[in-house]
Amino acid sequence: MPDIYLYEGTDVLKNLLGIRDRKHLEEAEADYVTFRLKEIALKPLPGGYDYAHLLQMHKYIFQDIFEWAGQQRKQNIYKEEPVLGGLSIDYSDMFDIPKDSEHALAGMRSKHWDEMDTHEAALQFSDSLARIWRVHPFREGNTRTTVTFCCQYADEVGLNPDRQLFEDNAQYVRTALVAYNAVFDDLGDKSKPDYLIKIVEDAIIRGTCNS
Repeated sequence: MPDIYLYEGTDVLKNLLGIRDRKHLEEAEADYVTFRLKEIALKPLPGGYDYAHLLQMHKYIFQDIFEWAGQQRKQNIYKEEPVLGGLSIDYSDMFDIPKDSEHALAGMRSKHWDEMDTHEAALQFSDSLARIWRVHPFREGNTRTTVTFCCQYADEVGLNPDRQLFEDNAQYVRTALVAYNAVFDDLGDKSKPDYLIKIVEDAIIRGTCNS
C-alpha cells in the first residue's frame, strides 16, 4: 500500500514548505521544531494530559512543517530498526490509537509520584514514557512529542527532569525506547529497559541538582 504521507515516487514527507529533498526537509524541520520546543519549555502547553492534550502537543511542535500536525496517523506503520536486525516494533493499529493512548496516559496519571524515591520514579517514568511512545499516534514526530509531553507532565508532578539531556542525546533516547519495547508475539520478550531507565534517572538527578 502506498504511503499517503509521501510525495509520489519519493521518500520525502509532504510538507508545508514544499521541500522535495529529504535532507533539506530534515534540516528545516530541526530548526522549526527547536524553536517550538523552546517556546514550550518557557510556556507549558495547558491541558489534562489526556489524548486530546497529546494531539495538541504534536500540533504545536510541528505546526510549521506538516498540514496534518496534531492528527493521528491514517495508516499502520512498520519501521525497520537496525538494533533489532531490521524488525519493527509492534506499534498500535491505527484504529486502536485513541484507546491505547488513553490507557497509557491514564496509567501515567494514576501513579503516586510524590511517594517515590528517585530510582523508583525513574523506573515508573520510563515505563509510562515507553508505553505512550509505543502507540506511535503520528506518522512522524512521535519521539519528540512524547518526550516533550512526558517531561512537561514530570515537571508538574515535581520530578523536573533535565530536558537538555534528552535533547542532546536524541538518537540514544529513541534507540532506548525501541529497546524497551522489543516485545514480540512470535519472538517473545527481547526488551532491554536499562538503557532508557539510565538516562531518565540521570535526567531526574541532574534536574534536582540544577533546581
